[in-house]
Amino acid sequence: MSVVPAEVLPGGSRAVPETASGPAELGPRARLWPSLAAVYRAQLSRARVARIPLLFVATFQSIGIAVMMRGVVGGGDDARSVVAGSSVLVVAYVALNLLSQYFGQLRASGGLDHYATLPVPPAAVVLGAAAAYASFTVPGTLVTAVFGCVLFGLPLTNLWVLLAVVPLAGAALAGLGAACGLLAPRPELATLLGQLGMSAALLLGVLPAGRMPEVIRLARDLLPSTYGVEAYARTFAPHPDWALVLADLGVCAGVGVVSLAVATRAYRRAAVR
Repeated sequence: MSVVPAEVLPGGSRAVPETASGPAELGPRARLWPSLAAVYRAQLSRARVARIPLLFVATFQSIGIAVMMRGVVGGGDDARSVVAGSSVLVVAYVALNLLSQYFGQLRASGGLDHYATLPVPPAAVVLGAAAAYASFTVPGTLVTAVFGCVLFGLPLTNLWVLLAVVPLAGAALAGLGAACGLLAPRPELATLLGQLGMSAALLLGVLPAGRMPEVIRLARDLLPSTYGVEAYARTFAPHPDWALVLADLGVCAGVGVVSLAVATRAYRRAAVR
């Protein structure tokens, strides 16, 4: 009996060619800005369901505080601090409170594993979520500012400054909120830290600084939202000192870069565990 190779038989299977040895070539690394835009759109559509309750609670709380302070503060520099502080409080409610809860629950439920499998940089995840949550604060901040100006008789001329105050103060507070949620070992602690941060923004940002003890003023200077409040409050003057306004906004921007970098590092640590 002769043996015939399978290659010469009709319909016989051919030998599989050997593949080249070596590691497979990887695709190009995802860029930051396209990844950031994709995460932002995804987070924005996910949080759109809770937009109306979020806006109502944050805005109603800030307007209620402004009305309450109207019976204590008459006008002048104190009125400027109250209006500016209650406006920025809308940002603090979302950036500190809700964002810390979101990342705390995401870490506890294993949701970070989903983001870890996506071809996006860690910074895009943190920045995209922070930007999406901060976007919901813009209408509430504007409504609170207009209501406060009308309530205390302040001018509405420089209301456009909030377009710079909201993203810069929001970035600084969002970085802190995300870091609290990612570094807290349990979601309950993340919620507690977010509540404490929002309470600090309420007490130190809305109350006039001139009526605080010296120790409390030092604590107030450590809060990033204070500089957003000061920047907006300075614009109510008849002749605002725009150099000081820019300096306060620069502090917010610097703290925002540092806090978001800390949150990104915390995300990397939490995602690999």
